[in-house]
Amino acid sequence: MNGKVVMDCIDAAYASIKQHADEIMVLDQTIGDGDHVFNLIRGLEALRGIRGDLESLDFASALKLAASKVLSTVGGSSGPLFSSLLLGMSRASDHLNGDPRGYAQMYAAGVKAVQDRGKTGKGSKTMMDVLIPVAERLIELADGEPPVALILAELPREAARGVLATRDMLATKGRASFLGERSLGHIDPGARSSEIMITAVCERIGKFLSVRSNAP
Repeated sequence: MNGKVVMDCIDAAYASIKQHADEIMVLDQTIGDGDHVFNLIRGLEALRGIRGDLESLDFASALKLAASKVLSTVGGSSGPLFSSLLLGMSRASDHLNGDPRGYAQMYAAGVKAVQDRGKTGKGSKTMMDVLIPVAERLIELADGEPPVALILAELPREAARGVLATRDMLATKGRASFLGERSLGHIDPGARSSEIMITAVCERIGKFLSVRSNAP
């Protein structure tokens, strides 16, 4: 993988977030301040604005540049958290060789960086309720060495399970935590946006691998 693949994944995430922007905004207006999706779109558009720079780099360098751009352009808590995800992945991507276990470890390193930055984990009614289960499931699947297509199909399902689980959680982080028990019964917008992007990226990677495998 290289910077062009990173850019393809950014494009996929952007298109899907734009498609679901109204839904995410309503979720955020219910238990947050309503600006989450606009911050995401701003960051993704900033990344699309440096397409040439990203596509010219190797995989690790592209992730590092993307992390820096997100940090400098995305407001609220999303900027530092998604920047940490990308930077953590970049630091763990030096020895990728096509083995799914390497990519699983890279993603887990990124999620750990987010967890350290946000000082929270599962059960907090945040994006971590999607990112952590997906990382755990990816490592589990990769260790079993199933077909990559199976992994890419299962991760969105795990993300969806994480999103639904937030409905019955009491928010302990962010603006939603100020609502106390009134946060119960609502899906977390950060978890939902994370699911949307994970699903889009898995679909895009699946298409990339399919085209490559069918190339003459």
